[in-house]
Order: sequence, then structure tokens, then C-alpha cells
Amino acid sequence: MSTYDMYSSPVSTETWDVPAAGAARFSWEYDAGRQQLLDLYQRGKDKQWDAVKRIDWDQPVNPLAVMETGEEMVPIYGSRQWEKLNQAERDELSHHLSSWLFSQFLHGEQGALTVAARIVESVPDMDSKFYAATQTMDEARHVELFNRFVKEKIGLFYPVNDHLAALLADALSDSRWDLPYLGMQVLIEGLALAAFGVHRDITGNPLVKQLLAYVMQDEARHVAFGRLALRDYYAGLTAAERADREEFVVEGCYLMRDRFVAREVYERLGYDVEECVQFADRSPTQLAFRQFLFSRIVPCVKDIGLWGPKVQAAYVDMGVMDAASGDLDALMRDDEDTADRLEREHAVEFAARKDEVDGVIAAAKAD
Repeated sequence: MSTYDMYSSPVSTETWDVPAAGAARFSWEYDAGRQQLLDLYQRGKDKQWDAVKRIDWDQPVNPLAVMETGEEMVPIYGSRQWEKLNQAERDELSHHLSSWLFSQFLHGEQGALTVAARIVESVPDMDSKFYAATQTMDEARHVELFNRFVKEKIGLFYPVNDHLAALLADALSDSRWDLPYLGMQVLIEGLALAAFGVHRDITGNPLVKQLLAYVMQDEARHVAFGRLALRDYYAGLTAAERADREEFVVEGCYLMRDRFVAREVYERLGYDVEECVQFADRSPTQLAFRQFLFSRIVPCVKDIGLWGPKVQAAYVDMGVMDAASGDLDALMRDDEDTADRLEREHAVEFAARKDEVDGVIAAAKAD
């Protein structure tokens, strides 16, 4: 079955064409490079993995309860609309919310794949080209696994969110080489990394936890790449150039804030959309979720030097300014350590399961 046949509403079968701007830049200096970026490139090579082999795809997923969390995690839990729903309708809502969420993860990863390839082409220094090449492979793997997960385990796709599409188009259509970095590595990847982390930590489903943890292990390197590549460059910008980037950050952060508002689900199910969005926007669960969403972006923006009054005022307005004091390096280390720990635990569980099956087979043969 074609993916087009599995969308919640029809999508165009034509490609979405975003005009690319800027030069393809070549460098004839092959030996010089920043050691931190070269070390990151080596880690990128060392950490390549196969989504077919590393993930245990036989683990079950209930499409009506993908995350296996309590109902209180539903954005409109407790609302007038929620109280009107019977159990079958609540199950349908859960199915659509999971489809929408993982579809946005999938579309975001395709955006990251395209932007990473664009960075290889447009960045002027060879050490960044090296690392961006490893990231391009990472993103291809992420598209592969999220597509498989949505198709096989959920069975329903949602179109790309308008806010995500707008930021992708802005990042790709700007002729300055640093804008794809800023849009993707800092804003889109930073928000996705935080969203992956929230859902990794709250899910009760082992496959979801495994999948998100392994993707996060890659994404932690990608955000580190953006920080390293942009920090030195932005230190040398003029005040006008820095103000222009800060304007991009502010607009992008507002788009990203609205990226995880599931308006399309409420529209598809025939709910009162504005009522649902307004309720979710004020709910304690969603307010806490938003704080987590910006836990990676705010300290990263501060670290690369785009920390003018307009940026700070926007973060105060969004209620995420407290994230500025977060330890981004510690968060990234934890992301990598969590993936390694889950892999070890799963290997033990898999070996125990295999021993149990082998024992049953041996017993049957003996009889």
C-alpha cells in the first residue's frame, strides 16, 4: 500500500519544491580543522547503526494506546470536549494524536535530511562538511525508522504541520550559509530533541522508548555540531547582522512553539478546534511540556551569542526563560548514556527470551 493511501486527509502526490538559494562552496584546504569538530566527526562515524538490526521491531504496539500513558497526558484531558467522548471516541483520539505526533517526527527528520545535505554543499569549511555528511546518514536512518514505525505500528499518517514547513522553507531558501544551521541544528533539532526526551521518559511502551532513545543519541551530536559551528562565526558578526539572526530566532521559536499544537487532529475529528487549542494551551500538563520543549533551544541560543533584548523578551513572553540556566552539556551526555543503558538492558532481555524459547523447543523434542 502506498503511503499516500494512509494519510488522514489527502496530500498532494507532487513533490514539495522549496527553491534553494546560495552558493555551493568548495575548499581546497583539507588538513586544517577545528579539533572539536573533527572529534565530533569521528564520533559520528563510530556511532553509525542499522535501524533494522538495532531495534527490536517484534515488540508490540497498540495503535489505540501507542504511548501507554495515562489519559491525563492527553492535551484536552478534563475539557468539555473530553467529557463528551465515550471510550471508543477517546481511543480514536489517542490513535490520531499518536499518528500526528510521530508523523511530525517523520516529516521533521526528512527536513533534517535535506538541510544536512544542504549544509554539506554550502558550508565553507571542510571539517563542517565532514560532520554534516555523517549527519546526513543519521537523518536518512531516522526517516527510515519513523516511517516504518508509523506505517507498521500506527497505520495512519498526518500531513506535515504548517509551522514546521514554514521554518524549513525559511532555512532552505536563505542564501546565507549559516541560516540552515540556525534553523535546523539549533531550532528544529533542538525542539525535536526535547520532544523526543519527554516522550522517551513518559512512555510505557518498550519499542517507543528504544526508538526515541537511539534517535536522541544521534541528535545530541547534531545539536553539538550546530553550537560548535556557529559560536565562533557569530562572535564576529556586526550588530546589524546579529540582530538579523536574532529576528530569525524569535520568529522561528514562535513557529516551533506552535508546532506541537495538534490543531489538525481536532479538525479531522470534528471537534471545536479553538476550544480544544485554548484549553490545551492553559493546561498544566501542556505548560510543563512547553518548558521541556525549549530546554535545549534556549541555552543553545544563549551559548552561540544570539542573546539580545528581543530574544530574551520573546522567551519571557513564551514562559521559557528559566531554561536559559540549563546545563546543555549534561543533558546531551544523559541522552547518550540513556541509549547505551537501554541497549544493554534490551540485550539481556533478548538473551533471556531466546534461552526460554530454546528451552521450550528442547523440551518438546525430548518428549
